[in-house]
Amino acid sequence: MLDTLLTLLIFQTMGEGLVHILSLPIPGPVIGMLLLLAYLIVRKGVATKLAPTTNQLLSHMALLFVPAGVGISVHLHRIASEWLAISIALTVSTVVSIVVTALVIRFLSRKAGKEETQ
Repeated sequence: MLDTLLTLLIFQTMGEGLVHILSLPIPGPVIGMLLLLAYLIVRKGVATKLAPTTNQLLSHMALLFVPAGVGISVHLHRIASEWLAISIALTVSTVVSIVVTALVIRFLSRKAGKEETQ
């Protein structure tokens, strides 16, 4: 379990380091997740090793929303003053996410259908 947590923290730290060094406008953990994804694609057996611990972390994912809730309550005055921009950004990003998900599902279902016929 400790080695899995260490692996996750190493990739997050690498992402934070790259963001700091390259002055990227992307959060470090996002870069770290992309690096972890690339690592898991290259080293296929590692995913099964990480699965038990990561599943345990996912079962407690609700705890990760506590800091976001605190942040909202701390910056409530700012949210109140910029509610229109926030609402538009949330609506557009939700619509884009739904459309992209639908397109990916359509593509994968067609690909799976072609594989079944062969």
